[in-house]
Amino acid sequence: MNNQGFKLEQLFGSKTRARLLALFLQHPEQSFFVRELTRKIDAQLNSVRRELQNLVELGVLMERVDQPVATSKSSLADKKKYYVANPSFMLYEDLRSLFTKASVLLKNDLVQEIDAAGTIAYLAFTGRFVGTVGAPTDILVVGEVEPKALQKVVAQFEEELGHEINYTLLKKEEFLYRRQVTDRFLFSILEGEKIVMIDRVAV
Repeated sequence: MNNQGFKLEQLFGSKTRARLLALFLQHPEQSFFVRELTRKIDAQLNSVRRELQNLVELGVLMERVDQPVATSKSSLADKKKYYVANPSFMLYEDLRSLFTKASVLLKNDLVQEIDAAGTIAYLAFTGRFVGTVGAPTDILVVGEVEPKALQKVVAQFEEELGHEINYTLLKKEEFLYRRQVTDRFLFSILEGEKIVMIDRVAV
């Protein structure tokens, strides 16, 4: 594992807390159960429970209880707790903005790793990295890269982020052709919000 690069746990003191925050802030309207969260962020149950309690006490998350399961002996144990982001938290939008931007820095050698895997003409972060909901992709890579090598690099990045990343790989010739014919998919990326990391495409 590469020890270089920015890591959110350095800011928040815990990888579990950082991953929980990232998950909730990227899915602000979605609720999650504890065991579901352990699978999604690949963390121990006790660690997740502890950090959830911390975030609830801080006001970042809200704890709720669903309806009890219909049994002959109804009790609190039959009720299942779930958690959701608290949009009323004073620093909610600031945290969302921070995590959106910091997600690019979580592995600051990602671009170098992709660049080293082949000949890159253009690379841009879009989608979830700039807070764009419904974007067709999160990373656009243009150039000659072995697909399996790129998949491996992205998989390592996904592991640090704690969630899936959608990426698109295009050969330079295809990129230039799509740009020339004003391809809808490509222009939704080029004309949308993005962070361009590499641009070696001839004008």
